[in-house]
Formats: sequence, structure tokens, C-alpha cells
Amino acid sequence: MHTGGFAKWTRQFEDEHERRRVQGDPDWTHSAALHPAVWASIQRFQVGEDGDGANLVGKVDQAGDADYAQAVRLFIAEEQNHARLLARLLAAGGMPTLNGHWSDVVFVRLRRLMGLRMELLVLMIAEVVALRYYRAMRDGTDDALTADVAGRILSDEQRHVPFHCERLHASLAELPHAMRRPVMALWQLLLLVVSLVVAADHGPALRRLDIGCLRFVVDVMASSHAVVSAVLVPRPDAWTSAG
Repeated sequence: MHTGGFAKWTRQFEDEHERRRVQGDPDWTHSAALHPAVWASIQRFQVGEDGDGANLVGKVDQAGDADYAQAVRLFIAEEQNHARLLARLLAAGGMPTLNGHWSDVVFVRLRRLMGLRMELLVLMIAEVVALRYYRAMRDGTDDALTADVAGRILSDEQRHVPFHCERLHASLAELPHAMRRPVMALWQLLLLVVSLVVAADHGPALRRLDIGCLRFVVDVMASSHAVVSAVLVPRPDAWTSAG
């Protein structure tokens, strides 16, 4: 499917890459001091950010839109940079990275179940959850290095969500009109389940970041309404992040 219009996203990703190059990395000479629960939480998120994206790239290439394929490769590069930033943050606190985590295995398997549409719907769940998590990480700690890293990642995620909304809008437009809203209702249900799991798994860290499990889930679900609207209406670019 040729979706058109994704050349502008390629330019945005390239502009951001240049901006990051000029800005440079956080000051890694500063150490980071966080509660052990927060470190454990960051370790798990770092695993989720890491990956080569080969399965996604393969499906995107099959879709036949060269502009979208290039934009996706740049999106994956940003996700890999997030993994690098989190790994450096962990190192600044004297913490190792993990080789893997069960939650990442589940997400990867879900994303590979079907075609590109399913892959993007599951990926969007991770992105929406990440928005609230990195906002909590940026605002809920007094550690300057942690707040800097989280703020940089959050800024990227705020662009990723409308990028995926635009492609999902084009993808759902291929379905009968009566199916589109039920698909997104099921997506919200899955998002709720994932949010509850994340809140339980990262509960001690969320409490240390001054948000708590219930508020985390409520905030994630509140943000999902704007995402659903962006996917269903003709102008998904109208979506704006509350982050």
C-alpha cells in the first residue's frame, strides 16, 4: 500500500538526528543516584528499547512505500538510541543492563503474530505506555542526569505516537468502516491490560517516582482517547501529546 506523505516524517527524523548531534550527549561524568526499585525498572525498560527492528522492517518493505520504509528505519534508530542512553544512565549509577526480560519477550511475540497492522497496534501500546513512564521518570526524581535522559527520550516518543497514528489511519482505512472502531476498542482493552501489568511489575518504582500504580493506569488510558481519535479521523496529525 502506498500511503504517501511520509517523506515529511523522514525529514523530521533527519532533522532530529542533526539536532541531537549538535546538542551532544548528557554529561555522563555526573553519577546517578536512584532508589534500587527505580534502577530495576529502568533496566527492564532498557531491554524493551533495545532491538534491531528487523521483523518490522521486513513487513514495512513488503508494504511497498519507500518513504515510509525510510522513516521507519529512522524511527528504529531513535529507539536504539534510547536503549543506548538508558544503558549509559545505568552505567552512571553502577548498574548493569539485563540480557532480557519476560515482558519484552511477550511484546515481541505479539507483534510478530500477524501483519504490519497488528505489529503497529502492539507497538503503539508500548509507545503510549512509554509516554507516561518517561514523563514520570523526568518529573519524579531529583537526579539531574536521570531527568535529562528521560526528557530526551520523552521528546522523541511524543513524535513517534503521531507518526504511528498516521500509518495506522491509512491501514484501518482499508477495513470496512464498521470494523474500525471495534478494532480500536479492542486496542484500548489490550492497552488497559498491559497498563495494569506494567503498573504491577513497576509498582515500587512508580511510587518512588511520585505517581503510583492507579494514577499511572488512569493517565495512560486517558491519553489513549486522543490516539484513537487520531487513528480514526481523517487528520491523525491533529493528535498532540499531554506529556
